[in-house]
Amino acid sequence: MNTLLILLQSIDGASIAKFGIALGAAIIVLAAGLGIGRIGSSALKSIARQPEASGDIRTNMIVSAALIEGVAFFALIILIVALFV
Repeated sequence: MNTLLILLQSIDGASIAKFGIALGAAIIVLAAGLGIGRIGSSALKSIARQPEASGDIRTNMIVSAALIEGVAFFALIILIVALFV
């Protein structure tokens, strides 16, 4: 118990912050990947049901995926700024 307390006291606050930033970045990337994967899956199912609407479905899929990537990129930039501030 005493050794754990000494170990926790020796951890610098900056290293805990860097770990939190890395964890946040990992969560952002995983969530964006899952979201884009779900969009692709739904688009393929929709195209299979209505092949004549494939152009509209594909366009909406690309726009949605781009918006998700934009939000994920913005969140990663905020984390990088937080790392250096």
